[in-house]
Amino acid sequence: MEPTPAKQEPYPALGMAVRKAPVERRKRDRAGKQRALMMAALHLFAAKGFEATSTREIAAAAGCAEGLIHRYFKGKAGLLPALIEQRTSEEMADLGRSLPAAATLEAEFLQMVEWEVEYMWNNREYLRVFVPRSMVDAEVQAVLHRAVLGVRVGKVIERLRRHPGAENLSQGEMEALAQSVGLLGFTFGFLRPVVLGQERSAACQMATCIAKMIICRNAR
Repeated sequence: MEPTPAKQEPYPALGMAVRKAPVERRKRDRAGKQRALMMAALHLFAAKGFEATSTREIAAAAGCAEGLIHRYFKGKAGLLPALIEQRTSEEMADLGRSLPAAATLEAEFLQMVEWEVEYMWNNREYLRVFVPRSMVDAEVQAVLHRAVLGVRVGKVIERLRRHPGAENLSQGEMEALAQSVGLLGFTFGFLRPVVLGQERSAACQMATCIAKMIICRNAR
């Protein structure tokens, strides 16, 4: 007697899609819950401070179970590095998406400084949380160091290198130029207007003025 052939599904592709659907849905649900917890934590940390905010409050604000904070982030402190990584990723994606390449090296540098000043201002709530926290939390400091001096500087250098004239700059000069983008953004987009109370338009004008002096000197 011949062996009975294995039963074939009438629509194999459909069966595979049905099996994959719950897995993909769980991944989306997890990502959505992680984001909700991080956003809730950010708002509460900014409003109340890190120490005064409980995981119960974060979970309630996010509409999630408190245990998910421990499962996804290994506790409240783990939310901070996760937020930095997320914000850095979003910033770099937004930079590439919303800022087309300029025609010259000088124009590229100036538009990135202006973009960074605006970005820092729009993310002042985030900075209010992480700047003080980085002074007392070594892990937060390490993640910020990697994000700011690694990922962000690397992305800025990549954009600057595309323009004629960049080949005349040494690696050290290029890194200094790239780091000055973030430094000017932080100083005139957050420190001056938020911490020192300088009028925003005056802070923006000063950032542009200094950026022009820097790029003119380096582009000679």
